[in-house]
Amino acid sequence: MKNQKKKQGGLKEFFRKSIVSLKRKPQMIPMLVLGIAFLFYSLNLTHISDTTAKIQLEGMGLSGFCTMLFSLLSFVCFLNAYPHRKKTNIPMLVLMFLMLGILIFCDTFYMARILEATTRAEHPISANDFAYIGKASHVLGVHRWIVAAGGVLTLLVPVMRKLLRKIDTSLPVEENVQMEAIQLSDEA
Repeated sequence: MKNQKKKQGGLKEFFRKSIVSLKRKPQMIPMLVLGIAFLFYSLNLTHISDTTAKIQLEGMGLSGFCTMLFSLLSFVCFLNAYPHRKKTNIPMLVLMFLMLGILIFCDTFYMARILEATTRAEHPISANDFAYIGKASHVLGVHRWIVAAGGVLTLLVPVMRKLLRKIDTSLPVEENVQMEAIQLSDEA
């Protein structure tokens, strides 16, 4: 019983400390989302590569390469946009949003190439015969939405900062209660 209360208190303290760290750095939320977008695309890169090798339309390989490159570079720009204990670096933030726009464009372009290859009149490629083509299209669609969500969350960092500051994370001070009891006993 005592051990269970200690675990509950430890879990409560963990969440309190997490909120305190988010109050100090609310930009960690969009950074986490952009990191998830990069990991999602990277871990599903096999489907993209197989689709590129099968369809081989112009610009597909370059689009996949640009997506990978700008995913990394936008992450680096994000880290430079919010330096530690300094004001936000606006040029880096603008550059990051430009790269996020390029990412969304590359995903859309690649999806259009897949659609073109599967719906063309002469020798259409059946997505049913090659499951990885459908998976690649799905991965690109989800990646686009995650990148867009990361961009929106980055825009909302000042709002999140104000909302997070309203959360009370202070600990009740037990010493003050004991001091009042001591002062009351002295007066009597």
